[in-house]
Amino acid sequence: MPDVVQTRQQVYKDKLAQQQIAAASSTTAAAAAKNGESTANGEENGSHTLSNHHSDMMEVDRAVEIPASKAMVLRGHESEVFICAWNPVSDLLASGSGDSTARIWNLSESSAGRSTQLVLRHCIREGGQDVPSNKDVTSLDWNSEGTLLATGSYDGFARIWTKDGNLASTLGQHKGPIFALKWNKKGNFILSAGVDKTTIIWDAHTGEAKQQFPFHSAPALDVDWQSNTTFASCSTDMCIHVCKLGQDRPAKTFQGHTNEVNAIKWDPTGNLLASCSDDMTLKLWSMKQDTCVHDLQAHSKEIYTIKWSPTGPGTNNPNANLMLASASFDSTVRLWDAEHGACIHTLTKHQEPVYSVAFSPDGRHLASGSFDKCVHIWNTQSGALVNSYRGTGGIFEVCWNSTGDKVGASASDGLVSFCVAKCHLNVLWLI
Repeated sequence: MPDVVQTRQQVYKDKLAQQQIAAASSTTAAAAAKNGESTANGEENGSHTLSNHHSDMMEVDRAVEIPASKAMVLRGHESEVFICAWNPVSDLLASGSGDSTARIWNLSESSAGRSTQLVLRHCIREGGQDVPSNKDVTSLDWNSEGTLLATGSYDGFARIWTKDGNLASTLGQHKGPIFALKWNKKGNFILSAGVDKTTIIWDAHTGEAKQQFPFHSAPALDVDWQSNTTFASCSTDMCIHVCKLGQDRPAKTFQGHTNEVNAIKWDPTGNLLASCSDDMTLKLWSMKQDTCVHDLQAHSKEIYTIKWSPTGPGTNNPNANLMLASASFDSTVRLWDAEHGACIHTLTKHQEPVYSVAFSPDGRHLASGSFDKCVHIWNTQSGALVNSYRGTGGIFEVCWNSTGDKVGASASDGLVSFCVAKCHLNVLWLI
């Protein structure tokens, strides 16, 4: 990993540069292979291997491309927009940017061509005055009631805002950038992870740090709640810790990855923990055993993020099968049967690293966003590409609203939100 005091955005750029170098090398190797020569390692480049195995590829010819005429530009952010998240109960879309602001966009009037925005300026105290921090907003999350928004910044502070854009609390104990933060389901605690190798549980009502967990030996990259007081964290140290509020040592430590662990997610029941890594593997863990339940090796480059489907036991769609989606720098998305550890679909339409995936609320569709500037929407049962939109900036994150009729995507030059209704999609770009 590059210097750990860089923002995750710099990490994105560095890894993208590495991927592009590798892609150029593989193109040369592929040309040599066409002339009867073998590649240096005797294997096909991963991206070409996926393209040549047609049994793994999904049908994409019938994709419906969203025309540019369906796009509406929402101007506001002055730099890359790294993150976005829909309010769980309304059509408010939050975004976080390198311009040291978060914004809350009201898209409830979007059908009439109007939208409003609240600007959440991230400031620090200097000389008795509030001045802009000039640091990236790296993470954000709504509480389950949709009344409060938490943001994490490269300035080392977490902040709590009302949905009206008022600053409620500033949480300061991390020594360096915050890379991730999450509300618990109850809404009384916020969990954060930072470059200082620690995770912190905060009291959302008082703004005080309830407990700081100093168990990682390198920057903590992601966190996820298992329950209202138990959580998992992952790090560039290749370890995953499961910790509980009030305990002075991890309840469980999972080891097995051979490179930094980028993301972790508990399944809807809290029984299985999924992790993905730069070691190109996806692993499933259970608190009942020390070794992984499944070690999924199919991607040919780093896996950046993962998401569980909102289906199966413990969800509003209990009769549908539970799936796991993974997004990789090999330009593919994979859908997995978690129970059997088998790849169901390989989605190969993207041309560059895929940074984000998100399931629709009913689990029937999956949105994916890539640095190729495209947002794709897939049918999760057939694997078919049903909608596609090409913007003007690389996509960092995609998210669905609670009713499943809008998708938001944060991009290197702005933010996009589009309606999904009977295949007639209205797109809203924010730059």
